[in-house]
Amino acid sequence: MKVAVYTLGCKVNTYESEYALKEFVKRGYEVTDFSDDTADVYLINTCTVTNTSDQKSRKMIRQARKKNKNAVVAAMGCFTQIRRNNDSIMDYVDVLIGNENKSKIVDIIEDFIKNKKKIININDVMSKEFEDMQITNFKTRTRALVKIQDGCENFCSYCIIPYARGKVRSKQPKKAIEEVKDLVSNGYKEIVLTGIHTGHYGADLQDYDFSDLLVELEKIKGLKRIRISSIEITELNDKFLEVLKNSNKIVNHLHIPLQSGTDKILKLMNRKYDTKYYINKINKIRKIRPDIAITTDVIVGFPNETEALFNDTINFVKKVSFAGGHVFPFSKRNGTLAAKMDGQLTKEEKHKRSKQLIQVFNSLEENYYKKHINEIVCVIPEVYDEGYLTGHTDNYLKVKFKGCKNLLGQEVNVKILEYEDKILKGALISK
Repeated sequence: MKVAVYTLGCKVNTYESEYALKEFVKRGYEVTDFSDDTADVYLINTCTVTNTSDQKSRKMIRQARKKNKNAVVAAMGCFTQIRRNNDSIMDYVDVLIGNENKSKIVDIIEDFIKNKKKIININDVMSKEFEDMQITNFKTRTRALVKIQDGCENFCSYCIIPYARGKVRSKQPKKAIEEVKDLVSNGYKEIVLTGIHTGHYGADLQDYDFSDLLVELEKIKGLKRIRISSIEITELNDKFLEVLKNSNKIVNHLHIPLQSGTDKILKLMNRKYDTKYYINKINKIRKIRPDIAITTDVIVGFPNETEALFNDTINFVKKVSFAGGHVFPFSKRNGTLAAKMDGQLTKEEKHKRSKQLIQVFNSLEENYYKKHINEIVCVIPEVYDEGYLTGHTDNYLKVKFKGCKNLLGQEVNVKILEYEDKILKGALISK
């Protein structure tokens, strides 16, 4: 039997989909592309972070049914957890689960195949324990994801995810460390620690936090890079900064969401900091790592964001001098406080502001890239194509250069010669 998996959303979903694929393969399934009209099973791992995510989730579920009316169509994830009674999908799916029992999805699908009875298995996730999964190989051979945490209890006023993912819960340290060791033994040089609220890892453990885990991972022989998918500014405490200072493996890149560059909007968002706190922490980080790449997320068009407040955000983004960023127009999510606020902006205004801020980030990113022209950087090549290798530096600069296929996954030194369209081009330096 053939199975096709389509993943929407975050790195946590990517990890969970990868785990599901491994389980299918263990049962003898053949993995095929989602575009294949002859798959026997289509699995969609959904997302609900924005209205667009909902639309894409619905679209992919419907597409799967149209591809092969005799196939099993299954959906799981945040969209199905929150929109469980959505009439627009119920007629298209055979199996529907939320964010619990993802590790058992193959069993659940095979139960449907055996009994031919629609399965709807969506439970309350607010009081669940961490659902263990472990992966020792990924499709990519250079960088591996490790899910160490799930859930969020920040309840930002715009965000539906705490309701979709439940309370903070952590993978046991021993299991997380074993997973990383197994990945390293299989040739991976870089691991990406990921979660819904990654920096809050350990909040449910006794006398053990994210910094403690980083210290343990630092000791693993053969591991070259530790990357953090995203971390909140409030989680960068003195203990973490000390670990960052002493680490040889935590990469020179942190993704730290900002969301707004004005105190008024941050307060309405129920964020746990103000702009002064944010930039002071950034300055502390740069004292430790002067050339660190700091990237971010910003929401534009939040309720009551005036033109003046939006311009304040632009100025703050420039002041921080990010190395890049993602821009999201505010998405009104039913069930959140922000959805009920007065002062909602039009779709056209949000689009206009998004476009303007994207241009600012593109300029900042280009400036950061160009700073490294004529420097020698360390790159781990990830892709080989017609005599050229492409990979990333530890501060997540994309670099392309001539080289041999056998260098994939190895650390190499490259002299940067020029910048062109979000990529640095260089020449391999012989060891």
